Amino acid sequence: MSASEQTARERLHEYYAALRNGEPLYPFFVEDPAIVKYGITEKLTGYAEVEAGLRAQSASTAAWSVESHDLRVTERDEYAWFADDVRMAWTDTERDRTYDFESRWSGTLERRTPDSEAEQWLFVGMHVSAVPDTDLAE
Repeated sequence: MSASEQTARERLHEYYAALRNGEPLYPFFVEDPAIVKYGITEKLTGYAEVEAGLRAQSASTAAWSVESHDLRVTERDEYAWFADDVRMAWTDTERDRTYDFESRWSGTLERRTPDSEAEQWLFVGMHVSAVPDTDLAE
C-alpha cells in the first residue's frame, strides 16, 4: 500500500508500533515551527523541540507497552483528528523505574509530502495526558 493510500488510523497504529519498538518518533511530526506536542510532563513547541524531546525520550526509556483501548479517528480530505484511551508502560533507564498507567491521547494529522518523500499523514498537534490519580511526580 502506498503512503497516499494509507489511512490516518493506520498511521496511528504505525506510531504506536514505533514507540513500542524504540524507533524514532520525530519523523511522524510535521517540520513546522508552529507545531505543539503536549506530553504528560512537558510542552514541546516547534519541530526542533519536538525532535529533541523525542530523541531524549527514546534515549532514556525502554520496554514500552502501548495498548490502545478506544481509538476514534475522523478523516476528511487532507486532515484527520483522533482520540484514544491508551494504557502505557515503560522503563525510565536513567532512574531505573517502571511506569504503568492509563492515559488519554488526542491530536490532529495532515496529509503532507515531506521533502522528496511520498505523501503521508503527519502530526500537526498532539496532546497526551495522564488519567487522574496517576503519580508521575516521584
